[in-house]
Amino acid sequence: MVKLKNLKIVKDNDLKDWAEGIFKKSTFNMIDVSSKKETFRRALASGKIYVGKEVFELIKNNKMPKGNPIALAEVSAVLGVKKTSELIPLCHPLPIDHTATKIIMNEEEASLEVFCVVSTSAKTGVEMEAIMGVNAALITIYDLSKIVNPNLKIDNIKLLIKEGGKSGLWKNPDGLPDFLKNLF
Repeated sequence: MVKLKNLKIVKDNDLKDWAEGIFKKSTFNMIDVSSKKETFRRALASGKIYVGKEVFELIKNNKMPKGNPIALAEVSAVLGVKKTSELIPLCHPLPIDHTATKIIMNEEEASLEVFCVVSTSAKTGVEMEAIMGVNAALITIYDLSKIVNPNLKIDNIKLLIKEGGKSGLWKNPDGLPDFLKNLF
């Protein structure tokens, strides 16, 4: 026989208080975009991982023990973009029309810089999707590199550009990489 020691009888008033707490007092709200028009939206984000000279050389010479971190990071970026609304609670699920990731190796600082662009036609922007794509790529590089050097540093994840919607074009006030300056 099962004993139900902690069983509590809930009264209607308790349920009403509980429901009000959920539906009226919540401090978290997904923004209501139902009255907005669908427009073209695009966002570009970037971030960097410092891997050290040994890992950098192994990546450059395609000799990493767990495989090619750059190739897998590009795939991970796509998955990160697609799964954003599942990981960030107040993100709207969006149809992704396009995403692309570019990873640039910088030998001087033994780093890899990830750029992820995302576009859609929707009622809200894709900034979080671009940032999540960058994060997924960086974490994948970290995962494949930590076996050689666990002293890795992920840094400078940021939104570079967003465009579309009521706000139009926004560029990061800290500046853009040289290869983007004349495009926007």
